[in-house]
Amino acid sequence: MIDMIREIAERLRGMRDVLAISEEEMAVVTDLSVEEYRVYESGDRDFPFTFLYKAAHHFGIDLTELTTGESPHLTGYTIVRSGQGMPIRRRQGFEYLNVASRFRGRIAEPFIVTAPYVEGAETAELIMNRHEGQEMDYILSGTLRMKIGEHEEVLNEGDTIYYDSGLPHGMVAIDGEPCRLLAVVISHS
Repeated sequence: MIDMIREIAERLRGMRDVLAISEEEMAVVTDLSVEEYRVYESGDRDFPFTFLYKAAHHFGIDLTELTTGESPHLTGYTIVRSGQGMPIRRRQGFEYLNVASRFRGRIAEPFIVTAPYVEGAETAELIMNRHEGQEMDYILSGTLRMKIGEHEEVLNEGDTIYYDSGLPHGMVAIDGEPCRLLAVVISHS
């Protein structure tokens, strides 16, 4: 895992250098201070999904290229078998499986996400993120507490929420078990 983080950091730094983008500009793009941005680019801290998504979008490259160093190459269709996909472990034990990482020219990033249950999650302060575009989350199993802006919702198996992901949003599994969901992140461009 540490090697993978350092490899992503090298690609991040390399893309920034090739495109002549300053650390200050990337800090603004990723909603971080310059110091926080530098920690990520040094490879000393694991990357949140939102950071990677914003950086790849700003560089004009596919998320797969930034995270793996490989370009997606399939067109027409791609199949990802149950439990497979490109894994991304991010943010407090959240696990993401990108189920279209090999498809070239995606207009959406679909993930199977597992949100871990953490004791006290029902009342804990949520970590909020935001990114350009829209998002749809469909609950496959478990229960999810979600906050979008000032609104808070509880979603159960079979529920769907669609929202402007530019609004601050955060989520956590509740009711004593992990929550699995299909999350589809849709870019405006």
